[in-house]
Amino acid sequence: MAYAAQIKIPATYMRGGTSKGVFFSLLDLPEVAQVPGAARDALLLRVIGSPDPYEKQIDGMGAATSSTSKTVIVSKSLRPDHDVDYLFGQVSIDKPFVDWSGNCGNLSAAVGSFAINSALVDPSRIPQNGTAVVRIWQANIGKTIIAHVPITDGEVQETGDFELDGVTFPAAEVQLEFLNPAADEEGAGGSMFPTGNLVDDLNVPGVGNLKVTMINAGIPTIFVNAHDIGYTGAELQNDINGDAKALVMFETIRAHGALRMGLIDNVQDAAKRQHTPKVAFVAKPMDYLSSSGKAVSANSVDLLVRALSMGKLHHAMMGTAAVAIGTAAAIPGTLVNLAAGGEQRSAVRFGHPSGTLRVGAEAQQVNGDWTVTKAIMSRSARVLMEGWVRVPGDLF
Repeated sequence: MAYAAQIKIPATYMRGGTSKGVFFSLLDLPEVAQVPGAARDALLLRVIGSPDPYEKQIDGMGAATSSTSKTVIVSKSLRPDHDVDYLFGQVSIDKPFVDWSGNCGNLSAAVGSFAINSALVDPSRIPQNGTAVVRIWQANIGKTIIAHVPITDGEVQETGDFELDGVTFPAAEVQLEFLNPAADEEGAGGSMFPTGNLVDDLNVPGVGNLKVTMINAGIPTIFVNAHDIGYTGAELQNDINGDAKALVMFETIRAHGALRMGLIDNVQDAAKRQHTPKVAFVAKPMDYLSSSGKAVSANSVDLLVRALSMGKLHHAMMGTAAVAIGTAAAIPGTLVNLAAGGEQRSAVRFGHPSGTLRVGAEAQQVNGDWTVTKAIMSRSARVLMEGWVRVPGDLF
């Protein structure tokens, strides 16, 4: 019996922040996958190695975690004052599903570098030495990201001495600006706080009545106090991910929070929207050992935050969730702000499982409603491999 040969597609495997993903230029994709739909999803699933009932993604580029089961499509932008359009696909590990409902803040750090290396940015905008300012349209959520990419001798500078907790080796610093990051996606109420409240009571069956802050900034996120659900805020991945009962609890909180935020019509729909919203728990500072064994002292952070992504505790912190944390911390009265001491602030440093991270946000109250004009944080990015990925030719 004859079988179709594999086809090869130009691709770049990149680390951005504490995530990794497969990057494509839109026009390099097979024509049938250049538009949204089943063919595109099938291609990305096969590239990553999903769905995999073994949850290992052995037959693909994924690495069996939410941080590494990711894809990016970049194209020249037709929008005024933007260089490229960036579309992010979070690939489920064990289900035939690509979630397009949100952004990846970590991989955002790699988009500018990829765009420059792929000749998607006008050469006149790239200095011989200095910093290239790449204007990115984040197509999933309809927001602008400004990436400040270091350039040496006309090429992207990837090596450097910037250290990011959760990443083993230093690299060049890439500063990201998330402009007007409060999400306004359809069904989210068009407001940073979809219920109109900084803190809500959320009744979660089997868990109880929880105080929560639900915010649309960076990515829709539900914050809960760690102590209200039996944690200290200093937990590491194994403390949560090895506890099936805990994972069910967090998913129940996520589903009921999503319903309250107007992101879904019924709690069952949460299973079709795995990437958003996120659930995070916060606590006041305390000493703890990070996952690498490095000591994090209470006086080095403003608060502790742990967040779940795709049903598991993240090993560090999602970039978009960091934007949500920075924004919520800047607004007096949210659970995040109260955990950080309750004062008004323009930046916050929080402890996560791999160490610490600082994020800034410019928030203001206009006519009684809170808005955020910009969130800023630094990440790093690096090309790991470039060439082609291959998939079976009878995929479509």
